[in-house]
Amino acid sequence: MHAASRGTPLAEGRPREKAPPRVAGAAARAAAAAAVEAVRGRGRSLSEALAAPQVLALSDGRDRALVQELSYGTLRLLPRLEALAASLMHKPMRATDRDLEALVLIGLYQLIATRIPAHAAVAATVAAAKSDERPWAAGLVNALLRRFEREGAELDARLAAIPRVRWLFPDWLLHRLQAAWPDHWTAICEASNARPPMTLRVNRLRTDRRAYAQLLAAEGIASRPLPYADAALRLDTPVATDRLPGFDSGLVSVQDGAAQLAAVLLDAQPGDRVLDACAAPGGKTAHILERAGNDLDLTAVDLDPQRIERVAQGLARLGLRARTCVGDVARPEGGWARDQYGRILLDVPCSATGVIRRHPDIKWLRRDADIAQLADLQRRILDALWPLLAPGGVLLYATCSVLPEENEDQVAAFLARTPDAAPRPIAAEWGLPRGPGRQILPEPDGMDGFFYARLEKTAP
Repeated sequence: MHAASRGTPLAEGRPREKAPPRVAGAAARAAAAAAVEAVRGRGRSLSEALAAPQVLALSDGRDRALVQELSYGTLRLLPRLEALAASLMHKPMRATDRDLEALVLIGLYQLIATRIPAHAAVAATVAAAKSDERPWAAGLVNALLRRFEREGAELDARLAAIPRVRWLFPDWLLHRLQAAWPDHWTAICEASNARPPMTLRVNRLRTDRRAYAQLLAAEGIASRPLPYADAALRLDTPVATDRLPGFDSGLVSVQDGAAQLAAVLLDAQPGDRVLDACAAPGGKTAHILERAGNDLDLTAVDLDPQRIERVAQGLARLGLRARTCVGDVARPEGGWARDQYGRILLDVPCSATGVIRRHPDIKWLRRDADIAQLADLQRRILDALWPLLAPGGVLLYATCSVLPEENEDQVAAFLARTPDAAPRPIAAEWGLPRGPGRQILPEPDGMDGFFYARLEKTAP
């Protein structure tokens, strides 16, 4: 089948994925399949899987880029690819051959969603399956992929009626989205299955948005300002950070526009004492400091020592000052927990259902039971940190979730049990009002999914 005619019913109306710079060999396919199986079979995050020695051993940067393209893309389309693979096989693969099944999924993804020539995609994927331990494996992968070339359109049309295949979401999460967002769930799914845009945050201590856009233009990088985030530039086409002018010297950071709203809503003023709880990876910490002229008594806390070290490294790159501490915000203790703060940013651990387009593995790592557990953790953190807020102070509650149990329901319950807490309404043109807060839903060319609520401590 000619490469240009391999469209399927599920792909109608969608632009094709861009091809990588060149077709890599068997090693890249094998590494991508190993990363996919690490997520599917062992519950590892994709970022962790892509840091495996098998990926890092690839000496060619184009090969590593292809591994990332194939693994991210396969996880985006996973239910569709799994359903196709099952239809192509006469019987399921054994549990010991799940790595081979992942390789089949990688092969199908190339045939469906990339412009890699079919013969090259099949040949390299089959080569990756060759093994002395399984001499039959390469022949099986070749037969399955060749059969898909002949019968793929018919199989796709038949499988498209299955909701998880049509929307590329696990059933449990699809049901939650339908219940929470009856008028928006289809748009949420479509945006979550798209490639994410790349947005920058200009360090206004060192330059301004217009000047930096001109620097980008001089490098052939097109950008446009975001309407609601005054330091944000959206790139027309994502690029590697080493192509961004002045990135190493702190002129700019990568941060979605929705995340940039946190510093605006917190509105810390020079001289304020600020706590950034759950601070890693540190983008919001840095933005809070940039907006206040790097003149804050700011403490950034995170439970993970390695992640808090990355926060410190990011602040150093940007020339910013803050204290960084390892600590459990659900059980505050130590010096940072004895202070009173005029502003607290509480970006709680959550399901991350608003940023699935950036982390497609979330759909397959999360379970339905996780939502109640996360909501309980969020409740405990809110109750534990509230005593650290000074009277008259403001706590900004934030998640990158679109589920009400973690967002408006959580905040409403906190307000009901906390006599000295009052909502401070958010008047904005972005997002949707949801109870005491405001919800941003992911949009294909817009912001990530975020929820914000501002809570003020009333005087005794």
